Amino acid sequence: MRNRWREEDYTTLICPTKKSNCKKGNPIAVFKLNRALEIDASKKYNNIDEAEGVTIVQKLFYLPFVKSVTLNNLSIEIERFNILEWIDVIEEVEIQIETHLNDVKRKINSESEQKKVPISIYAESTPNPSVMKFVANKRLTDSSVEYKNIDQAKQASLALELFNFSYVKEIFVSENYISITKYDSEDWNNIVLELREFILRALEMNKVLTNNFNSKKNISKKKKIPRSKIEKKIISILEEYVKPAVASDGGDIIFDSYQKVNKNVNVILQGACSGCPSSTITLKNGIENILKDMLPGEINSVNAING
Repeated sequence: MRNRWREEDYTTLICPTKKSNCKKGNPIAVFKLNRALEIDASKKYNNIDEAEGVTIVQKLFYLPFVKSVTLNNLSIEIERFNILEWIDVIEEVEIQIETHLNDVKRKINSESEQKKVPISIYAESTPNPSVMKFVANKRLTDSSVEYKNIDQAKQASLALELFNFSYVKEIFVSENYISITKYDSEDWNNIVLELREFILRALEMNKVLTNNFNSKKNISKKKKIPRSKIEKKIISILEEYVKPAVASDGGDIIFDSYQKVNKNVNVILQGACSGCPSSTITLKNGIENILKDMLPGEINSVNAING
């Protein structure tokens, strides 16, 4: 029998084991699939009632000569009654299986396309004139990661390629945005569109933005350090009241330490906050005052150990 199916079709027929083996008297035909049905285990159905909820099997039982149907992950075995030979009906069954499975495939693909939301990127200025924030309409990472140089961006292809732009100095990646610090030699007006388009295309290609090493290292570091009660309170306040505002400016703040003797809090500034001309004012008039108000008598000053 001629092969009617194109390469992209779902089913190919083998009856019972080779196409040339549709011998008279053989009660079973095997229809091999080029894509798995993704079932947990093989199952045999002896009538239409047993096949409740299994559409393909129910449709096959509508054929009057079908005695039983066995579903395997990569094949469908059909046993016939002795009222005819497979050679008389094999093409009809083949069409039935192919039509159903390809309809299911097209439906799945169609639903997938409908659910797929196009990625968008927009650029947003920050209080730091050297930093531009590129915001996406999707989550980019579960934990913030900062790349100070190209060596730190190994195994993160998107970040690595961004460093190939001669004006890119540092990269900071947070939940749904990328903050890029540039060298003073370039003006944002000349490069922002180029960077936005590059990031958009890279995300559409699913290029890796963060490497597991940096992310895991940051997480493990936080987990292993035991914290005092006052340190836990400081961290909680920073997380709830400070981080959201800092993130909106394209940066992040990480608690480093609390000096109990002089009551000083040390933090690490990342992204747009690092090296920002107004960061000192933010620390003193903003973060420091918040901590002093919420932890009276416990805070003397707040300092950024990385400037």
